[in-house]
Amino acid sequence: MSEEFTHLDAAGAARMVDVSGKPVTVREATASGRVLVSHEVIRLLRGGGVPKGDALAVARIAGIQAAKRTPDLVPLCHPIAIHGVSVDLRVDDDAVAITAAVRTADRTGVEMEALTCVSVAALALIDMVKAVDPAAVIMDVRVESKTGGTTGEWHRSETGT
Repeated sequence: MSEEFTHLDAAGAARMVDVSGKPVTVREATASGRVLVSHEVIRLLRGGGVPKGDALAVARIAGIQAAKRTPDLVPLCHPIAIHGVSVDLRVDDDAVAITAAVRTADRTGVEMEALTCVSVAALALIDMVKAVDPAAVIMDVRVESKTGGTTGEWHRSETGT
């Protein structure tokens, strides 16, 4: 079983994979997601702001903090040095699009950090707008690309694979 699933030992118990023998390489992952919100929230984000304050700034900082705390939140995730995080929030006509890029030079990738960044930025945004739109929805959180390591580059295709 451990040969098929690297996070399981021979008895099928969960374990953290030993990455000490892997080379340190520059690695980057990009993830994205959307928060579907009401037209009122869009109007407020584009204009005077939401009642709780600068929702986009709060979401951006929350995402950055989340990327750094991923091993505390996701079991079996390795604690790694995060060398850079960028979070972009774009207000569209029906949603806020979130894109995060996370970068390191380490022995394992940062896909989980990028996904956690987007997810927590989306949660923080919902917290900031919930008084105006309690029906806001997080959608389509996914890895868009990753580079580095032995598997090299991967980019999501137009078909989603």
